[in-house]
Amino acid sequence: MNTVEIELDEKMDHKSFINSLPSHTRRKLNQRSNKPGLIRLFFHWGLIIAFGVAIHLSVPGWPLLLIPQGILIVFVFTVLHEAIHQSAFKSGWLNHAAARVCGFLIFLPCTWFKYFHFAHHRFTQIPGEDPELDYEKPNNTLSYVSYFSGIPTWLGHFKTLLENSVGLASPKLVPKNAEIFIVTEARLLILIYTLILGGAIFNGSMSLFWCWILPLLLGQPFLRGYLLAEHGLCPQVVNMLDNTRTTSTNTFVRFVSWNMSYHTEHHTLPSVPFHKLPDLHELMQQELIHTEPSYTAFIGKYHTRSTENSAV
Repeated sequence: MNTVEIELDEKMDHKSFINSLPSHTRRKLNQRSNKPGLIRLFFHWGLIIAFGVAIHLSVPGWPLLLIPQGILIVFVFTVLHEAIHQSAFKSGWLNHAAARVCGFLIFLPCTWFKYFHFAHHRFTQIPGEDPELDYEKPNNTLSYVSYFSGIPTWLGHFKTLLENSVGLASPKLVPKNAEIFIVTEARLLILIYTLILGGAIFNGSMSLFWCWILPLLLGQPFLRGYLLAEHGLCPQVVNMLDNTRTTSTNTFVRFVSWNMSYHTEHHTLPSVPFHKLPDLHELMQQELIHTEPSYTAFIGKYHTRSTENSAV
């Protein structure tokens, strides 16, 4: 047996790691609680409301709050993500309510996203199966500008809403018995958005634009970079330890991302709630294959690799 074969045999995959954990450790990791999620949600949504009020009242220096407000709002995507996993809170109704509000804020129907995301977990990095691979990643200067602008993302969200509202949700993702609910959800969201827009126009108010829409546009590039690091430059293999990346970051990013920077850990054991992911990280950090010291470091590496490949 040659050296390469030995290395392949000795490389642990995510299933082997899971099986190596004692049952009491897995039970402890999977223990859910309302308290950590409610505390995190209180501060996350509380900051959004506080910044929104400050922008609305035009307090001195309010334009400086637009980008922080945008980051806070667009990163409710990670709250939505945790809630559809039923791991943000112990209580199902809290997960359901948080998912609804967060999906509404970022124009992403949460029920449809649940099926999309679960398919991503079942077939992570598998071409033709993982729906995330259907969206092209940046590979040259023009595609970088397009990707980080967030424009393709917003167009995709609105296209999903419209398609779902007329019953064109992808049958590959959505089970037959959920189609009616998907259609109803999309139509209800479109109705609410229309009423809000109509009310703002009727009243001649720009508050929602300054407090919600513009910040969303300004915050989206930060979410794009964060999401690119999750699987970018990782091989298209089944092993979750090899197809996903964990990125070291600061307290603020861990806060707004609900610890999803521990992404290899999350994909290895998706049932572990966000507040237990640091504990899981301690257990499996020696098994991590793809890590980065920061998101800026990853984006720099990604740009270098992708431009080199496009030049070949």
